[in-house]
Amino acid sequence: MFRRTQDPLRRERSFDYSTTKAQYTAKSVPLPPQLFSHSDQQVQWQHSVPDKPTSTGWGGRIADLLNTFNSNDQISMSISIAGKNTFQVGNRVSQYAIGTGGATKLAGSTTSLNPTSLDGIRFRAQKDIFAQSQSGLFETAFASASGDAIVSSDLLNTILTDSTSLKTVFPSTSVGNQLKMAARMIAASPTLGLKRQIFFVQLGGWDLHAGQLTSTDAATGAHADLLAQVSQAVNAFYNATVELGVSNQVTTFSASDFGRTLRSNGDGSDHGWGSHHFIVGGAVKGGNLYGKMPTLTVNGPDDTGLGRWIPTTSVDEYAATLATWFGVSSTDLATVLPNIGRFAKPNLGFL
Repeated sequence: MFRRTQDPLRRERSFDYSTTKAQYTAKSVPLPPQLFSHSDQQVQWQHSVPDKPTSTGWGGRIADLLNTFNSNDQISMSISIAGKNTFQVGNRVSQYAIGTGGATKLAGSTTSLNPTSLDGIRFRAQKDIFAQSQSGLFETAFASASGDAIVSSDLLNTILTDSTSLKTVFPSTSVGNQLKMAARMIAASPTLGLKRQIFFVQLGGWDLHAGQLTSTDAATGAHADLLAQVSQAVNAFYNATVELGVSNQVTTFSASDFGRTLRSNGDGSDHGWGSHHFIVGGAVKGGNLYGKMPTLTVNGPDDTGLGRWIPTTSVDEYAATLATWFGVSSTDLATVLPNIGRFAKPNLGFL
């Protein structure tokens, strides 16, 4: 999700390179590499440059451009509450991974609030050790990263402890706890000096095949159970942004690898291609469907022939709309999304 303050925005137009069924069948246009592979498509969704090597994600490239809006470089504007990801990798702004309980702490040093306690003494000793000059490049880099992590962890956890408690009740689920921490980070943003924030949360378990209706995986449940988790958690998160008075400045959006096939492969639904996504926030022009609604018919005009429907809206268009709202100028869109010029609508109009 993205959180921003209000700023004037600009938009651009270009031309369409969408894929038709005839082109797909004739193999006359390039398609995403490893199209039906979960791991490949997750990464391609998050970096949005499938046709050339890249080490950054489109969220990270946005952060590189807009980090100047922030006045505090001690805590990154890119916060992951679901571990390391491709989406937030930038050249200058590094993602900062925290847990649902706050920043990760080194064992044995939980706080520096009481400097005479054993924890406080260990905390100060660890900072002093990592601040020492090192003889090698590896040792210097390790000490710098570790020292920064200790300082950032202590700063963030102190601020979170002192921040106002949310009245909004969140469901006690994986994604519910992640979004609750995102809301707490947003509440603490003025103290942190952050006017732009990018958050990453995640819920797995969707590759259900024959288990969509009655999954045997107790950790995730069936498809409807997963959707209920998302619905309840996102509803609570939106209510929290209303409570904080920032609902118009926070936009939550979904991202995935691909949808499911319209028919069974003999063992339930198979890996698909096109899918639907949602966008939630006070700035969203809600209650509408954006893009072209596919014909959900096996062997229909939008079906590849295997029950996989062909998307008519690109990840680039979706991402460009979000990036523009977040503050990326039309002249910088190609830096964030190098392939945006191939598509007709760099602004889909949902914000």
